[in-house]
Amino acid sequence: MTGPLGAPSHVLIDLDALSANWRLLRDMAQVGALHAVDCAAAVKADAYGLGLGQVAPVLAAAGCTRFFVAHAGEALELRSLLPDPAIHIHLLHGPMGDETGALAESAITPVLNDLGQIARWQAEARKLGRPLPAIVHLDTGMNRLGLPDQETARLAEDPARLDGISLACIMSHLATADEPERPEVQQQLERFRALTARLPRAPLSLANSGGIALGPEFAFDIVRPGIALYGGRPAARGANPMAEVVRLRGGILQVREIDAPGAVGYGASHSVTPGSRIATVAVGYADGLPRAAGRPRMALLDGWQVPIIGRVSMDLITLDVTTVPAAIARPGAMVDLIGGGLCLDEAAEAAGTISYELLTGLGNRYARHYVGGA
Repeated sequence: MTGPLGAPSHVLIDLDALSANWRLLRDMAQVGALHAVDCAAAVKADAYGLGLGQVAPVLAAAGCTRFFVAHAGEALELRSLLPDPAIHIHLLHGPMGDETGALAESAITPVLNDLGQIARWQAEARKLGRPLPAIVHLDTGMNRLGLPDQETARLAEDPARLDGISLACIMSHLATADEPERPEVQQQLERFRALTARLPRAPLSLANSGGIALGPEFAFDIVRPGIALYGGRPAARGANPMAEVVRLRGGILQVREIDAPGAVGYGASHSVTPGSRIATVAVGYADGLPRAAGRPRMALLDGWQVPIIGRVSMDLITLDVTTVPAAIARPGAMVDLIGGGLCLDEAAEAAGTISYELLTGLGNRYARHYVGGA
């Protein structure tokens, strides 16, 4: 267990479920493929808030040899955790300024997002007198990182820009992979094929979690799942095939019976009547439970579905436990807020956010219990 002493609320992280999800995604990517597809893992943002130091070694033990992170600090930390040179660590943001030397020394493979980054990495290769591996990122519709069309054209016209660079992969990123009916999905696929046809041959990568669910034409050579590894659904519709990895449980601090008409919490936004019983739970927005709400939020107390009422405050939420037996709704009892029967994506939707933000926002005040992964 990790976390502060005496923490009243807990996060349970099932590392065996995490491994099972990676294996399922690996197998999904292989269905219908005409060649082997390498399944990587996105472990940026401290492995989506679940702990890089615990998550990455477990995925490596399951067979994952390719990891994607966002920042150079994450890449260097991951290399210290996974020193095996057979493990490929890819830096999505690419080399920035004076980072190039440290990245090359630590065998980090950067994703090169523009001609400037390509030039810096090429200069580092010349300085060291040896080829350096890299991934070239093409923008096919996100309009964030990646070479825009005019830079891709310049690269195609002058392939010497890649001299000294060992092209590990050419990648792009899908903007609407979880909504397969959107026209942008097919447009990005076609654009990726057209752009990569103009560049030197290399392994190709387009599919994130949602892209894997789109089928073999999106898989190419390398897939890069993220949220689905951690239990999020890879597609917006249909049943979620992923195993539950995260269970968030809040401890009840107090239960009180209302003896006069009144309201609960800041802003007096929820009225209560005599005879109601209110449980106060030690989780708030400082712990990553968003204050905003998308729709009515529910919690589970020993199988009883109970509504979260009133506003989420910094350290506390309140539940209406009027219908729950007093022997169950009592101080010290634990309430499920994610997992344990409450789907991660549905909990995020009810909180007015997405599963990515809900996971990465989990605070450091929880006691964290890691199970499995031996």
